[in-house]
Order: sequence, then C-alpha cells, then structure tokens
Amino acid sequence: MPLQPSRLLILVLGALTAFAPISIDMYLPSFPTLERAFEARASDVQLTLSTFFLGLAIGQVIYGPVADRFGRRPPLFFGIALYILASLGCVFATSIEALILFRFLQAFGGCAGMVISRAMVRDLFDEKGSARMFARLMAIMGAAPILAPLLGGQLLLFADWRAIFWVLVVFGFLCLAGVTFVLKETLAIERRRSLHPVSVLATYLRLFADRYFMGHVLGQSLTFASMFAYLTASPFVFISLYGVPAERFGWIFGGNALGFILASQVNLFLLKWTTPGRILSVGLLVTLAAGLLPAITTATGFGGLPGILVPQFFFLVSLGFIGPNAMARALAPQGANAGSASALIGTMQFGIAAATGAIVAALPNTSAMPMTAAMAVAAILGNLAYRILVGSR
Repeated sequence: MPLQPSRLLILVLGALTAFAPISIDMYLPSFPTLERAFEARASDVQLTLSTFFLGLAIGQVIYGPVADRFGRRPPLFFGIALYILASLGCVFATSIEALILFRFLQAFGGCAGMVISRAMVRDLFDEKGSARMFARLMAIMGAAPILAPLLGGQLLLFADWRAIFWVLVVFGFLCLAGVTFVLKETLAIERRRSLHPVSVLATYLRLFADRYFMGHVLGQSLTFASMFAYLTASPFVFISLYGVPAERFGWIFGGNALGFILASQVNLFLLKWTTPGRILSVGLLVTLAAGLLPAITTATGFGGLPGILVPQFFFLVSLGFIGPNAMARALAPQGANAGSASALIGTMQFGIAAATGAIVAALPNTSAMPMTAAMAVAAILGNLAYRILVGSR
C-alpha cells in the first residue's frame, strides 16, 4: 500500500515514537528536586527510571500481538489513555512509592505508540519506503534528547517538578488527537492474527528462529545499547574526570544528538541512490571503527578528552544510519506479524540497553574505561550478529 507520507502523518507517527525519550529526558533534571520533595534516597528516585524501562519492556511484548489481532488503532487509544491517566497520577503522587508505580504505568501505556507506529509504517510502505519513513521519524525522536532536558530544566526555574508531568499530560492529549483525526486503520481485517496464547507464543518462537530477522534485531539492539552506556556514564566521565563544566556538558550531549538527527537526514538522501542493506552494512563498520578508538585512546591516554569525544561522535552519529535501515529490513518480510515483530524489536532494544547501562553503572567509576569498553564490545557484538546471521543477503 505505497503512499507519499504527508507532513502531518510524519509528525503524528514521530510523536508516537517519542513517548520514551520525552518521558525520560524531560524529568531527569528534577532528580535532586524529587529527593527533597519526597525526602527520598537517590536510589529510590532512580527506581522511577528503572521501573519505567521495565514498563517499556513488558508493555511492548503485550501490545504487539494485540495490535495484530484487533488492528492498530484500538490498542493505541487504550495505551495513550493509560499514559495520560498515569501522568496525572504522577502529578498528584504523594509518595515516592506512588510515583514509582505511576511511572511504570506511564511506560506501559506510552510504549503502545512506539510499537504500533513501527507496525503502521510496515503496513503502509515497502522496505525502501519504510527506511525513508523511519529516517524521518528518527529525526523527530532524536530531537527529544535535545529539547526535553532543556524544557524540563527551564520549567524547574519557575515551577515545581509537577509541571513537568503536566506537560506530559498535554503531550498525551495531543497524541490522542493525532491518532483520532490523522491516523487511519492500516491492518486489514483479513490479515489479523489469533490472540490465542499458543498462537502468540508460536509467532514469537518463529521470530526468534528467523536468522534474517534476528540478525537485524541484534545488530541494531547491540549497537543501540552503546547509547545507554554513554547516557549512564558520560556525566561522570566528562564532568568529574575531565573537568567539563556542567553547563557545557549539555552542549556535548546536544551536539551528539544533533549529529544523530543530521545522519538520519543524510540517510534519506542516500536511499535515493542505494539500498537500505548497503547503508546498514557500512554503518555497522563505522560503529566498529569508531567504537574501538575511544577504548584504545582511554587505555593509552592518547588524545585526552578529544581522543574520546571525536570518535564517540562518529559512533553515535552512525546509529542514525543503522536504526532506520535495520528496522525496515527486519520488518519487511513480516506482513501480518508486524505488530509482534515490532514489539520484539523494542523489547530487545530496551532490554539489552538497560542491562548494558546497569553493568556500566555497577563497574568501578575511576576512569572512562567502563563506558568506552562497553561501547567497543557493543559494536563488536552487533557486527558479529549481523554478519553471521544475515551475511550478504
């Protein structure tokens, strides 16, 4: 069902993919405020983030089969409504325990947008068209890590932490309006699948056994995990170890995110002249080279901070070429299983990424090596998974 996407369609689907980054990054500046407001330990406040990732992982596995059975719009309405209600729960939370619970429900609701937007792209476009569309969506999703922390920080200058969640309530209502008035149902009735547990399990087992699918998923997920290693360790590495002023750290963070956005747009241009598979293969090689260099410079001390920053920039930028093309190629053969396939992609992405972040956080933080080594290992494993399982196909 090929079509030329309208700007409104791109905007709505892009907003749906941004549920996680906007819900995570906007409230990060409020962590110290939350500790004081609830008289909570830092570890308790960090649980509001950990349980959010748990909600993302669990929710995506459930929404995929539901979207393949009932169509794309009904679970979208349910998920966004739950997100709005949970965001209101966060606004009126009176304890850190309540906030942790509502953050889990917020993620469980919001991840419907992430899963189903990817499935709708697969419903509407062929492989190359999907790659172009995912590149456009990543430009929107990539803007969230730049804008959300800035907005959250500015809100805290003249309002308390609850204002951040009020903004997320408004964001939820805008997404609900977009789904209502812009998105049409994209899964035909004759293509819908059974929701019987045996059928759902069989679908997931088939996906796990599909070398082509899993090669793309693991290649993308393992390299995506490098971003979480970076997010976990970079504040300590740059500010504490290398003495970067806190106000300048945001410029480093934003510069990398801006590079990610620009890469997704260059990807759009390249898709006019070559295939998603070729771009993906080269992108993975770039991550391998750029992932190994920071680990080497950290181990040798060569180049100091620039020796880490420069190759790390190219590493993170290369993810803008890997994500859209890996997603498009993984989903292209799935047809009516697109919801379940999209769910498995998202669950593995955030599952592997969260585990990577936890490992990096648990390692001794006396040097930049945990961060740079994790990025190098992720690049090596991502390349191996893709080359072994997909090969030259």
